Amino acid sequence: MSKIYAVGDVQGCAPSLKALVKKLPKESKMIFLGDLVNRGPDSLGALRYLKSLQESGRAECILGNHDLHLLAIDAGIRQTKGLDTVDAILKAKDRDELIDWVRNRPLALSNGKLLAVHAGVLPQWDLQQTIECAQEVEKVLRSKSYKTFLGNMYGNTPNLWRNSLKGYERLRVITNALTRMRFCKPNGQMEFESKEGLEKGPKGFIPWFKAPNRKTREHVIYFGHWSTLGLMRKANVVGLDTGCVWGGKLTAIEISETHKDKKSAQIIQVDGYDHPLRM
Repeated sequence: MSKIYAVGDVQGCAPSLKALVKKLPKESKMIFLGDLVNRGPDSLGALRYLKSLQESGRAECILGNHDLHLLAIDAGIRQTKGLDTVDAILKAKDRDELIDWVRNRPLALSNGKLLAVHAGVLPQWDLQQTIECAQEVEKVLRSKSYKTFLGNMYGNTPNLWRNSLKGYERLRVITNALTRMRFCKPNGQMEFESKEGLEKGPKGFIPWFKAPNRKTREHVIYFGHWSTLGLMRKANVVGLDTGCVWGGKLTAIEISETHKDKKSAQIIQVDGYDHPLRM
């Protein structure tokens, strides 16, 4: 049986991506945890390579906030920002093909035991509801009206999940939880400004995975998005954004279905991009 590795945020670091894949066993498969593009030196090269890996059956790629940002720029909803490195994608001959590929990627993956997301999971959601909520957004992204959704996607409210939410408010909460969340209150109220370590959240807020009654706490969750955590392995959660785009590492870890196995899981790392603006 082929080994499967979860891989942290690539963010357009094509050289690190290709170096990491070369170090993995040849028959292995990969799950990339989102933020496939942006801020690294070669977002176009990274996206084309990830697409080829997915189409060959070797990988699947989850969407992160930077990938949704790319879709919003392509759709004319947003403008590029100072640190963005997606212009080459927008000028590429295969732009439409690449954009279609991105918007057909999932926001969460599970085999019924493990869960992979980009950012986090609300404490009210169990495994099944997490996947079903992700699929609600995926369905809209893959539809002909996806640009209308992208135009209504941004915003920090509502910041608290209710099963009764409908329309774009419902889709916005789901998207924010899966692609942006780091801290929340025990009741799941989200906060989006704080990016520092575990103990640096606003008063009353805790890391999403420390919510006391989180319904997914019995499942091993792999996530990215939170580079200030570095490689983090705690009770049934594995954080894999090790700051590749900021001179850190690009990290892959062998996926394990139990917390016990996870302790001894193989870790493979390569050097990241020496970003000129890193501190």
